[in-house]
Amino acid sequence: MNRIEGEIAKHTAAAVLELYNVELDPEKVSIQKTNPDFRESGDLTVVIFPITRLSRKAPDVTAHEIGGYLAAHMAEVKSFGVVKGFLNILLKEQYWLDYLSEEITKENFGIDTTGKGEKLMIEFSSPNTNKPLHLGHIRNNLLGDSISRILKANGKNVVKVNLVNDRGIHICKSMLAWQKWGNGETPQSSGLKGDKLVGKYYVEFDKHLKAEIAEMVAGGAAQDDAAKNAPLMQQAQQMLQQWEAGDEEVRKLWQTMNGWVYKGFDETYKKLGIAFDKTYYESQTYLLGKEIVAEGLANKVFHQKEDKSVWIDLTEEGLDEKLLLRSDGTSVYMTQDLGTARLRFDEFQPSRMIYVVGNEQNYHFDVLKKVMKTAGFVWADGIHHLSYGMVELPEGKMKSREGTVVDADDLVDDMIATARETTETLGKTAGFSEAEAAELFSLIGLGALKYFILKVDPEKNMMFNPKESIDFNGNTGPFIQYTHARIRSMLRRSEMDITLLNVDESVTILPDERELIKLLYEFPAVVKQAGEMMSPALIANYTFELAKEYNQFYQKIPVLKEENNALQRMRLLLTAHTGKVIASAMSLLGISVPEKM
Repeated sequence: MNRIEGEIAKHTAAAVLELYNVELDPEKVSIQKTNPDFRESGDLTVVIFPITRLSRKAPDVTAHEIGGYLAAHMAEVKSFGVVKGFLNILLKEQYWLDYLSEEITKENFGIDTTGKGEKLMIEFSSPNTNKPLHLGHIRNNLLGDSISRILKANGKNVVKVNLVNDRGIHICKSMLAWQKWGNGETPQSSGLKGDKLVGKYYVEFDKHLKAEIAEMVAGGAAQDDAAKNAPLMQQAQQMLQQWEAGDEEVRKLWQTMNGWVYKGFDETYKKLGIAFDKTYYESQTYLLGKEIVAEGLANKVFHQKEDKSVWIDLTEEGLDEKLLLRSDGTSVYMTQDLGTARLRFDEFQPSRMIYVVGNEQNYHFDVLKKVMKTAGFVWADGIHHLSYGMVELPEGKMKSREGTVVDADDLVDDMIATARETTETLGKTAGFSEAEAAELFSLIGLGALKYFILKVDPEKNMMFNPKESIDFNGNTGPFIQYTHARIRSMLRRSEMDITLLNVDESVTILPDERELIKLLYEFPAVVKQAGEMMSPALIANYTFELAKEYNQFYQKIPVLKEENNALQRMRLLLTAHTGKVIASAMSLLGISVPEKM
């Protein structure tokens, strides 16, 4: 609870004891924001209905009795009102003025930077080295990065990790296609980023495979048999076996092509402002996974079928049988995830391992957790799948194999170009040097992209529309960025040292000022809730509401033109700390805000 909610809860419990001779735990008192329709009569609302079991009186009667007690015993309470059994508490203006001058002005307001809380590991990005990052990866990376920032702001000790899927049949498909049709092409000879070059051959493999399958089906083969026995698929499987056997030529090609991809990934991460504390590679963890499978087989918690494949039976857990090792001895995703989880726990001992992975993998993570527990790893209870919805475009779903994905680099470049066009059209770069303007376009383009994606609840599917995201009006990143720039401009024009400003007790605050202070007051609670729910959307939409409320204040109430010095100082202080909270909140989304626009 914030400070005043705690006091109200404590005094409500005292009221229940005095009025009804019943003890009530203050933690059980429910307090919420007053409905906006009744905000003139209340700032906070005590939910009375649960207390009527103790008072044995009607809700309205109970509310009036407790309201009278609070008004008599709390200096902060100005008045109270009762609406359909809800007790609305209106706080004195002086409480909000004191809060503005004492609490909001504290450094790192609403943020716990100690890092002394529980240790959490958060995995995100997790790309395959057979294709470049795309729009789906962008949502993953932005969620992972923002959630890491939010958890750190809640005092957690956060370790950000990436797991690169650098081995497996999908990697062999790109390698085989390059061998067959690449003619020695390299990023240098083609001018393509390395990840895009490798992705080109993944698409090429699928094109030729489909042609082979179609030919086999036309010759009388069943579709499933053709897909399994097509020569290209057989060759890719053979290459995977050679890789796992340590074949020198296959390994050399693998290292070369992965090297191209890593360089490309690094460029994209840099554009997005993404960084990791440690990167794991499946090629370094799958053998540990095989060891876990072997141990489980020896302990008879796993079983082997006649074809030598290894499985776990989870039917009693409400799931089904799960493959852990193929009949040819090669590992599957689950094998390497077992090894990766164990390696990470041994290295960092986190209380929770949070996997930011799309909702199409919900079943996979249910199985991973149960397999680890069955294998005897008690810490597996700390495995948490942070599932998120898919990203679609107005023209439909993306498909990597068919080459219809929206490339992450292209999208970022397009967002920056759109930001340039929109910003110049609106005339918001007057007086900027060429370098300053370029930096602003990048800041707005990335801010628009990140905000548009992060404002949506992670669990929901979303439609991404680039044009809608770059709008200086409405619930967008540029609108919030422009509000911050407006605030910074006003503070520069005031020519006052904000650190020396204070609130004179003689001033009276207006309703719009009161609402703005109340919104600032909510920031610590929003940060806390966003951490508990691991939802950047709570931060994003709070920041929009704050920016919107400030703009209403700005339009109605004079600040620099205010002739009363005490009022002007208070409004400048309110403006300054609104700007600070906007910047702080946007940084939790990984978004920078401009000093001028």
